[in-house]
Amino acid sequence: MRLLSVNLGRPEAVAYTSQPQGLTGIDKRPVEGPVRVSAPGPKGVGGSGLAGDAVCELRHHGGDDQAVYAFAREDLDEWERELGRTLGNGAFGENLTTRGLDVSGARIGERWRIGSDVVLEVSAGRIPCLTFQGHLGERQWVKRFTRKAATGAYLRVIAPGEIRAGDAVEIVHLPDHDVTARMQFQAVTTHRELLPRLLAAGAALHPESLAAARKYAAEHGG
Repeated sequence: MRLLSVNLGRPEAVAYTSQPQGLTGIDKRPVEGPVRVSAPGPKGVGGSGLAGDAVCELRHHGGDDQAVYAFAREDLDEWERELGRTLGNGAFGENLTTRGLDVSGARIGERWRIGSDVVLEVSAGRIPCLTFQGHLGERQWVKRFTRKAATGAYLRVIAPGEIRAGDAVEIVHLPDHDVTARMQFQAVTTHRELLPRLLAAGAALHPESLAAARKYAAEHGG
């Protein structure tokens, strides 16, 4: 398991975002050399956990529980075959493109060591938005991405440090529940009956999903 690339984005003005200034940092490109990773602060205030990376829509992106976004190269390869086009590392707006790691199947609370110092913890899957659809330029992209549920994973920073392309990725903590980033994504989108099952992940779950799971369980049982 290794890190193929570290991808950073700069603010860019586009027509397809709801961000008030019309800016997005979704167009992320691989960079060379070390990149500092640290917790950015609470959602709405903190942006990306990677130094030099832009998160422009702070209402919905960034913050400590979505500090880093990872996506598997294997899933990009599958989308390449389906879409009939090349998708470079960073094409889905991910900060980390990995090889040999089941990112969407990672458990909530699972921890990865990248390189010698950085430890990240899985908090949620990625919910697609219209900015993502505009960036890809694919018709009905939100529905297609949702249907496949190869979500990638948002991560919070447990131990800061520097990472770079080629670093080894090691799973250093594997929770004893079965709640994955994919399951969390499906529970909050297309299969809300799964919401009570998310509670097994406890405080490692993204706070918004934890609140939704508790509310659903109180109203419907489970």
